[in-house]
Amino acid sequence: MNPKYFVRGAEVPAYAPANHEHTRNQRLIGPANGARHMEIVLGTIARGGGALPHAHPGIEQACYLLQGTARAQVGGASFDMAPGDACFFPAGEPHVFTVTSEQPAKVLVVYTPPYLEDPARVVREAA
Repeated sequence: MNPKYFVRGAEVPAYAPANHEHTRNQRLIGPANGARHMEIVLGTIARGGGALPHAHPGIEQACYLLQGTARAQVGGASFDMAPGDACFFPAGEPHVFTVTSEQPAKVLVVYTPPYLEDPARVVREAA
């Protein structure tokens, strides 16, 4: 058994991601676990918080909403999300993600390749 392959979420430290408001992320899977081509993050986002307009050149992103409601915007369209809904942000495509529920939202985010909060891998867009 290799312990780096198993993650107890309650033991993963949270961090405040750049270009997001009222958001705490936990990196569940990434290079520390041996993953080379993906990163999985659990985000907890308070009402009105979320990702400000931005894009990730060369990085695809998928979001799966676990709790709360949110609005995803990408490619000139918006989608009101409920638990069980997912959205996809293509590499380099400007996008926004905003919580709309009273209670915090929980969202599972997959980046491929890993984003790792590298400022060189994000382009901020005008609101």
